[in-house]
Amino acid sequence: MSRERGKDIAEGSSENQQPATPSRYESQKRRDWNTFGQYLKNQRPPVPLSQCNSNHVLDFLRYLDQFGKTKVHLQGCMFYGQPEPPAPCTCPLRQAWGSLDALIGRLRAAYEENGGTPETNPFANASIRVYLREVRDYQAKARGIPHKKKKKQQISSKGNDESSSAMQFS
Repeated sequence: MSRERGKDIAEGSSENQQPATPSRYESQKRRDWNTFGQYLKNQRPPVPLSQCNSNHVLDFLRYLDQFGKTKVHLQGCMFYGQPEPPAPCTCPLRQAWGSLDALIGRLRAAYEENGGTPETNPFANASIRVYLREVRDYQAKARGIPHKKKKKQQISSKGNDESSSAMQFS
């Protein structure tokens, strides 16, 4: 075996090597990107990705609500503010805030991986962050669960260089 071929094998490269199976995150990101692209194509008139803006993203998030599985009580509902209501009600099912937040993160990354620039990324627009904050706050109130921001805390270093930069969420 030649020296170069041995180096290729050791480094994991080969002409016959199959592409690695994408991670769950990468697969979901591709599915989300394709779904968003299909949503834009189905608009009347269709919206080219180059003309997509934050309003299209907000409309997409509202559109997804119809497929949600999270009961969000309306302010007039007798169970509004109760984390575990004792009986069913007619309040709508919506997308959970955490699902929307994760979706936007994946789409934001996919946009730039597909040639978009960070400056023009409609998923990174401030209006998207405002919308997500409003959804989070409303859903927390509707269920009677206050949203608590996770605080980062530094792990104290005990002479171990590897742990000195590690961050942990409480």
